[in-house]
Amino acid sequence: MKRVARWLAALLALGAASYLAALSVRVAQQAEVDEARRADVILVLGAAEYRGRPSPVLKARLDHALDLYRRGMAPLILTTGGSGGDPDFTEGGVGRSYLIEQGVPAEAIVVERESESTAHSIAAASEIMERMGQRSCIVVSDGYHILRAKLMLESRGLMAYGSPRPGAGGEPWWVYLREAVSYVIWAVGLR
Repeated sequence: MKRVARWLAALLALGAASYLAALSVRVAQQAEVDEARRADVILVLGAAEYRGRPSPVLKARLDHALDLYRRGMAPLILTTGGSGGDPDFTEGGVGRSYLIEQGVPAEAIVVERESESTAHSIAAASEIMERMGQRSCIVVSDGYHILRAKLMLESRGLMAYGSPRPGAGGEPWWVYLREAVSYVIWAVGLR
């Protein structure tokens, strides 16, 4: 009986490892694909801000969203991200300010300022989009982050197209594995 239990445990472990490996490959493949097309909203996932200025990663995401907006891919940009411990600024608010400085009209920018994680950002952005009657979005983030964000948005009934920021990519394999694990943790309901 112990032998059967060990074999079963080994098969389950092998199955889980195979699933994570396959999902990691999907994450890596999605990271290289730009699916940008006309949508209702350009959704910019937050990244660090430094005392009211976007970090290089956030700036690259915002610049990519700005390019998509100027190309007429969507009439609205939704910036996300909470304070991350900063008492004065939020990632979403800094994103809005930066985009306005670049000439985007304030009325074309919607801000989510409370989220502290990808799952929270997606949930909040989905609620905002639902209230506004928006059904599709272009997700702008780092490439490795796109698949998880898309799957989360699609689970909420939204159409999501990934568009990784330029300059991202070439991450080590463990970054894709980490994203795969993060998605599985979210999918099974662990937060």
